[in-house]
Amino acid sequence: MQQDRQLGMHGLMLLVAIIWGISWAVGRILATGLPPMTGAWLRYIVTTLLFYIWFAIQYSQGQPVKWLPAEKKSWKTLIIIATTGVLFYQAFFMHGMMYTAAGDASLIITFNPIFTVLLAAPMLGQPISRRMFIGLMCGFIGVFVVTGWSPNTDLPADERILGNLLVLIASLSWAFTTNMTKRMMERRKGEEEATALQIVVWYSLLGTLMLTPFAAMDAWQHGIPEPTMKDWYAILYLGSLSTVLAYYWFAMGIEKLGATAASSYVFLVPVFGVLGGVGLLGEKIGWTLLIGFLMIVAGVRVVQSESERLRTG
Repeated sequence: MQQDRQLGMHGLMLLVAIIWGISWAVGRILATGLPPMTGAWLRYIVTTLLFYIWFAIQYSQGQPVKWLPAEKKSWKTLIIIATTGVLFYQAFFMHGMMYTAAGDASLIITFNPIFTVLLAAPMLGQPISRRMFIGLMCGFIGVFVVTGWSPNTDLPADERILGNLLVLIASLSWAFTTNMTKRMMERRKGEEEATALQIVVWYSLLGTLMLTPFAAMDAWQHGIPEPTMKDWYAILYLGSLSTVLAYYWFAMGIEKLGATAASSYVFLVPVFGVLGGVGLLGEKIGWTLLIGFLMIVAGVRVVQSESERLRTG
């Protein structure tokens, strides 16, 4: 029975990787169908509504629910997290997806763990070694290969370069968010009962509020948006499956399988990202994508293993 549960959880983690991978192609569909910040705002409207409906269901079943953080200090941290994890990330992600191929972008975002480890030095006091810089350079070479020799040459080179750079900055924003979330969980005093998932709900709400004036600015410049059915499908997919359901399953995976086992499935996301780009957008696959992906993953593994060695040694 226990083995069947473990197998089922591994199946869920694979499904999470598939959902997150396809979200890159869906993100490009949304970014080219609506003004970027409008698309991001509608996505987070759906996300926040679903999160709080989930809270309401828990509350109706007699489970303890923390609708909002209680301490002023927590609010300050959450504002920072919402700024980097929702406002900045969505701005760079959506604008980046306007210009670059979904498959290329899904490979470049794999760089995120390197940024996370390197930012942990000033933010969490973790050391940086020479091997980490070697891993960083290896990852950058992979990004350079993906950007410079992408098989998706139907997109103008200057647009792909700009799009990939914006996606790389989005990765940096998310790495900052990851470290801030870790620091909030380590330092919280009165929020002992709060979970990582509840923190995500709280900063999703704040991030939605932050996106609102930018969506209003889009409406002022371009008129009231009129999403097509394809746009609505993309919004619902990104808001419900990619953000709410997949994140919940991933949190379950970390709890049941451990952080290392669950996180290993993240490396499958670019594979399904490339396949999603091919299936939904007619993008191309080339050897340069594989080479770039392997270089980035190698850099990530070097940085992560060295970080673990320094923490435990």
